[in-house]
Amino acid sequence: MTHNLASHPVHLGLGGTACAEPEFTGMDWYGPYIARHAADGADGRLVSLYTFTQDWDSWEMHPEGEEVVICLDGEITLIQEDAQGVRQEVALSAGECAINPRGVWHTANVAASARVLFITAGWGTQGRAR
Repeated sequence: MTHNLASHPVHLGLGGTACAEPEFTGMDWYGPYIARHAADGADGRLVSLYTFTQDWDSWEMHPEGEEVVICLDGEITLIQEDAQGVRQEVALSAGECAINPRGVWHTANVAASARVLFITAGWGTQGRAR
């Protein structure tokens, strides 16, 4: 069976399990996601694929683990903000990856278009307006 990763993320769980998730609908999606995979706790990982054509309109933060960001096509600039409010920019081109550290708020700017794969410690994900 195939799944469209761009609309239906995959959860990687304990014991080497993997399952397709319901369609991603925004930040409110995370509450039910965490409930579905409570037994995996912070060790579960969410794999998702997005195509961006504009800057993000929000920030997000993953308090329980790091997030791997892999640029597959185009260019994207991650903006990371640590607990002291210090910001850094990380520019990615196709084939490059970066890590959003645990507990660091992040957002992104996109010059034209970028297709990006995320491997996320989704437990406790938080969002805020940009």
